[in-house]
Amino acid sequence: MITEINNSLYDQFIADFEERAARIENESVYSLRKKAMEQFKLLGFPSTKVEDWKYTNVMPFLSADFTFKQPVNTNTTEVGIQQFRIAALECYQIVLLNGEYQPQLSDEIVNKNISVTSLKESYQEETFQKNFGQQLNLNKHHFGALNTAFFKDGLFITTKDNAVAEKPLHIIYLFDSDANLFIQPRHLFVFGKNSNTTLIETYVAANVNSKVFINSVSEITMGENASLHHYNIQTPHDGTVLINHTEVNQKDSSCYNNYCTSFPGADLIRNNLNVALEGENIGSHLYGLYLVADKQLIDNHTLVDHRKPHCQSNELYKGVMKENALGVFNGKVLVRKDAQKTNAFQQNNNLMLSSSAVIESKPQLEIFADDVKCSHGSTVGRFNEDALFYLRSRGISEEQAIALLINAFVFDVTEKIPIPAIQLHINKLIEQSLNELETVS
Repeated sequence: MITEINNSLYDQFIADFEERAARIENESVYSLRKKAMEQFKLLGFPSTKVEDWKYTNVMPFLSADFTFKQPVNTNTTEVGIQQFRIAALECYQIVLLNGEYQPQLSDEIVNKNISVTSLKESYQEETFQKNFGQQLNLNKHHFGALNTAFFKDGLFITTKDNAVAEKPLHIIYLFDSDANLFIQPRHLFVFGKNSNTTLIETYVAANVNSKVFINSVSEITMGENASLHHYNIQTPHDGTVLINHTEVNQKDSSCYNNYCTSFPGADLIRNNLNVALEGENIGSHLYGLYLVADKQLIDNHTLVDHRKPHCQSNELYKGVMKENALGVFNGKVLVRKDAQKTNAFQQNNNLMLSSSAVIESKPQLEIFADDVKCSHGSTVGRFNEDALFYLRSRGISEEQAIALLINAFVFDVTEKIPIPAIQLHINKLIEQSLNELETVS
């Protein structure tokens, strides 16, 4: 039972669920909600006694007076959205305002092989019924169970077989409220065989005076030979908690590329990325970058599950930590008995700008096959003093020298980004973040 949770918040959850039950929007969805609610009652919110949450205490962030029923601010206009676009990027803009899909603020998708609709309006779709709720383990994931019980809306994106998205799909999560929001968007993305898609997710706020708790879950299904480039660019404002859970299921010969970048701002960011290689000749490439400012916590948990033979995964996460910052990396590569000829690489590197910064790094390999090539590693350290001295001796200021060394450190991740406009955007965010990370203690 739930014992370590603000009673008022718990009462709000119960009341909200009972109200939803009275409406029963869809029998199958309600059945899943009910199952998730029962599981959430058993799990509760995760404490630091739970191994996967050992270094991330969410309890202090649950004490605010949250509302679940904040009406969408209809004063938000398309003109106001323009400031949140990525410069020089040709894309389809898709807007969620306070967790709800806003077609009037989104671009029309002219490609007839791509469908973008509201999740809550898609319950009767055959593809929805076949795929929704199939990947998330409700017995293990506390916030996943909570989201499944209480999600209100989100996106249902599908592509037909052989579809090629000529432009990226850019999802903008916009938050605008005077009240403290508890938002739980839910997404289902299904990409057909031989399809090729680029998906970008960004987080922005029109009103930075309120607290926002975002508990987001995405399920991604990739057909045979499908290709997906998936960007998650996280720049939430102060007072934001972001729990971002993504489940990916890949079929034969598909290729998934994930680029997760987290920047100073939010109080807490927790990313759960679980990738299941459910076929042969699959490629999975996970690249992460986190810049953690004073008193901020960024936690990345990944799982790459090799289930079949002849697959390859590459994972590289890099962190830059300021004084009093806390970072967590827990990456697990699981190679099952039947996954012979697996090639898996995992590496986590961390640059500490202060002796008071803390990183908890735990790369893991769990191998049950005997014909594999796997490696993993982790490093934690400060600047190369010789390199810093060399730059200073060439007349470069200490601040500029540090910035150069940080950019060199993160380059291994940023160089992997294939779209120039996105790479430039992320490099600018890094430059802005250096103002928060400039002092070496």
